[in-house]
Amino acid sequence: MNVTTSPGPASGVWGKLQTQAARLAALPVRELFERDPRRFARLSRTAEGLLMDFSRQRLDASALAELLQLAEAVGLRERIDAMWRGEHINPTEDRAVLHIALRQPPGAALGGAAVEKLVMDERAHMLDFAAGVRGGTIRGSAGAPFTLVVNIGIGGSDLGPAMGVQALRAYTAGAPRCEFVSNIDGVHLAEVLEAADPRTTLFIVCSKTFTTLETQTNARSARAWLSARLGAAAVPAHFAAVSVNTRAMDEFGVHPQYRFQMWDWVGGRYSVWSSIGVTLAIAVGRDNFLEFLAGGHAIDAHFRSAPWQQNLPVLMGLTAVWNNNFLNLPTLAVLPYDDSLRRFPAYLQQLTMESNGKSVLLDGRPAECQTATVVWGEPANNAQHSFFQLLHQGTPRAALDFLLPARSSCGNQPQQNLAIASCLAQAEALMAGQSAGTVRAELERQQLPPARVAALVPHKVDPGSRPSTIVLFRQLDPATLGKLVALYEHSVFTQSVVWGIDAFDQWGVELGKKLTEQLAPAVEDPAAGHAAPAAVLELLATVAQWRG
Repeated sequence: MNVTTSPGPASGVWGKLQTQAARLAALPVRELFERDPRRFARLSRTAEGLLMDFSRQRLDASALAELLQLAEAVGLRERIDAMWRGEHINPTEDRAVLHIALRQPPGAALGGAAVEKLVMDERAHMLDFAAGVRGGTIRGSAGAPFTLVVNIGIGGSDLGPAMGVQALRAYTAGAPRCEFVSNIDGVHLAEVLEAADPRTTLFIVCSKTFTTLETQTNARSARAWLSARLGAAAVPAHFAAVSVNTRAMDEFGVHPQYRFQMWDWVGGRYSVWSSIGVTLAIAVGRDNFLEFLAGGHAIDAHFRSAPWQQNLPVLMGLTAVWNNNFLNLPTLAVLPYDDSLRRFPAYLQQLTMESNGKSVLLDGRPAECQTATVVWGEPANNAQHSFFQLLHQGTPRAALDFLLPARSSCGNQPQQNLAIASCLAQAEALMAGQSAGTVRAELERQQLPPARVAALVPHKVDPGSRPSTIVLFRQLDPATLGKLVALYEHSVFTQSVVWGIDAFDQWGVELGKKLTEQLAPAVEDPAAGHAAPAAVLELLATVAQWRG
C-alpha cells in the first residue's frame, strides 16, 4: 500500500472548517435550535435500528457540509474500499485489516474465498466447543460439567468479551458463570478461585503469542492451583486456549481439541468477533453470538455503502474530529443509560486510544494536528451524581455520547422510563444551560434578599452549549450490541483517515512490555546487580525493604 498521505490539515477544507468553528463559537446551540425549528430532523439519522441525534452538537448545515467535503478530501472512500479488498492498510506491520471478515455471513467472501473458509471453519469449531461447555457435554476430568469459566487474557483478549458478557447478561440463563481475569497482581484471580470447585472450573487462556506476561503469569498460577487439587494429569481437561503458538500450548498442557485460531490480520482490540469471543459464546449461546456477528455485519454494509450524509459511523467520526480539532474538546465522555453497558466505556478506551494514540503519519512524518480522543465514562445516572457537575460548569470541557435504550434490558420498564427522562433532561440542560437572567428571576421569585440574589447568580449560571450525541436504540440485545461496537470501530477508523495515521498498530504498548521484561529480574532481587536506571534501583531499595 502507498503510505504517502495528505491528512486533513493539508487540505483546503481544513481552513474552511476553522472559519466555520470560529463563526459557530459565537452562537449558543440553543440559538441554533431557535433559528431552525427542523433542526432535529436535519441533524439526526436512522439506520439499522439505531437513531443518532447530533442536533445538540455545535454544528449547522454549512459546517456539516464542509465536514463531508473533508471526508472526500482525505480519500475516505478509497481507504474503506482498500480495507474491504484486504490491502495492507496497516503498513508498519505490513498487514491487512479484516475484522470485518470475522462477522461476515456464509457466502459473503469478505477477504476472499480463502479467508472466508478460514473464518467459517474456525467459527464452527469455536461455536461447537462453546455449545458443548454450555450444554454440559464437554466436562472436566472428574466427569462433571463446568459451572465456572475463567477467561484469562488482557487488553483485546479481555475487554471485548468481558464487556459483551456483562452487556448481554440477560441472555446468559443456563450458562456457566463466566469470569474474566487480566491484572497481573493476582488479586482478581485469587478472588475468583477463592470459592471455586476445581472439578467444575474451565480456564480459557487468550493470548495470540502465548507469551503475554500478564496472561502467562495468571495462567501458570491457575494451572498450579488446579494441579495442587486435582493433579497435573487433570490439566488438559480444564484448559482451553486461543493462540497461534502450538508448541507453547503443548508445553503448557492445553487440551489438543480445545485450541482456537487467530490471524495476524485481526488486531486484539478488534478480535471479540473471533474465537477470542469464545467465553462470550459460552455465556450467550450459539444463536445469540451469531446475532451479535450479524449486528456488526449490518453496520459494516451500511458503512461501506451509505452516502456520507446518511452514514452513521462517518458522521460520528467526523463529529469527533470537529470537536477535537476545531472546538478544542479533546475528551469524550461515553454515558450509557443501561447499567449492563457499564464496561462499554472501558472497551472504547482501548478501541479509541490504542488505535489513534499516534503522533506520526502513515509515512512516518510528524502528525499535523491533535490526534485521538481521550475516552472516559460511567453508567450515566451514577455519573450524574459523580462528575456531571464538571460537565455542566467546570472549566474543562468534553464532548458527550449518550447511549439510550428505549426498552429495559431487565424487564423493569418503569425504571427505564426514569433513565430515559434523566438522559433527555441532562442532554437538554447541557445544551441549553441557564443564563444569569433566568437564574436571577428564579431567585427573585423565591423572595430572597437582593444581596443574596446577587451573590448566588454567578454560582448557578450554566453556560450550556456542551456538545452531545444521543444514540437511541430499541433494546440492548445481541444484534444491537454488535451494531454499537461496529459503529465505534468504523468511527475510529474514519478519524484515523482524516488524521492520516495508522489505527491498527500499537508500538508504544510494545515498548512498555519490553521494559517490563527487562526490569522484572531487578524487582525480584534488587541486590543482585541487575541493570536498571538509577532512579528505578533507588525505588526498588525501598520496595525491597517494605516487602519485608
